Amino acid sequence: MEKIIEKRMPLLGDDFPEMKVQTTHGVLELPKAFAGKWFVLFSHPADFTPVCTTEFVAFQKRYEKFKALNCELIGLSVDQVFSHIKWEEWIKEKLGIEIQFPIIADTGAVAETLGLIHPGKGTNTVRAVFVVDDKGKIRIILYYPQELGRNMDEILRIVEAMQISDKYSVAMPANWPNNELIKDRVIVPPAKDVKTAKERLEKAKAGEFECFDWWLCHKNLNR
Repeated sequence: MEKIIEKRMPLLGDDFPEMKVQTTHGVLELPKAFAGKWFVLFSHPADFTPVCTTEFVAFQKRYEKFKALNCELIGLSVDQVFSHIKWEEWIKEKLGIEIQFPIIADTGAVAETLGLIHPGKGTNTVRAVFVVDDKGKIRIILYYPQELGRNMDEILRIVEAMQISDKYSVAMPANWPNNELIKDRVIVPPAKDVKTAKERLEKAKAGEFECFDWWLCHKNLNR
């Protein structure tokens, strides 16, 4: 009896699916094309649409900031590569912005693999964001409806925050680096046993970090 393999969209912590894609920069193999780098793959409903155009301009204006975080950008929609190229030309001619990152011309296969097709909207893709780390692991997935443009500063923030969390084994508070309680400080991971919980308050007294209680401790980030 043939074994049926259930197909599901990838989840946080999964390896980004291996795929060969046609882009405005030629054929790329993902995630291999960005080996050793983080990357943000983001889908948009369609070329030559108003909200998507504002998003591409916003991403391009922050492209250097993403690259400073060792992070690349790659867009996607179910449009032909010719449409992408013509849309890029229009953006450069009319808005004075040259899109420098690749855009995937999807046949629908990538959108199906990543779960990007917007229910009830034909072949249009949702505004999805996949943040993939330098080991090819999916770290963050965001989904937006077609009617809402994304906040690119938030996407920059989450890439930087995840990199800091990984490097220093800390957690990041709400609205970091402008948290209402601890400002730009970071959170010490909670104690997982009684002994560590007791040691927390002793270390706080010694000035190693500060605590509201043993389970909510924070410290300066010494980079």
